[in-house]
Amino acid sequence: MKVRAAILFALAASVVATPAFADARSNAKALVDFGISVAQKGLWREAIFQWEKAVEIDPTYAAAFNDLAIAYEHEGQLQKARKAYEKAIELEPNNSQIQQNFDLFKEINDRSTGKDK
Repeated sequence: MKVRAAILFALAASVVATPAFADARSNAKALVDFGISVAQKGLWREAIFQWEKAVEIDPTYAAAFNDLAIAYEHEGQLQKARKAYEKAIELEPNNSQIQQNFDLFKEINDRSTGKDK
């Protein structure tokens, strides 16, 4: 009976947690979308602000980390860009778009800093 109660409690907890996760992802996605719109207007600092908030709200959102990495890279914040790319890859290791962005970043950044020698 105790095992059954524990299973029911775990199921109930997962049902309760799901809407909170959905809300976090929804809120983070809205910030990511707004960040994209301002980045397209050249407002990179505002985009960074939006994407930093998005990953704060949902630290499992790989696409937000990828966008943040691109913005950091654009603004010359290369250490932050590398960390954001690494986090995005950690979250979605099979995402070919993120991997392609990170590979290009490493190729350009490592060549310019002499890390490829």
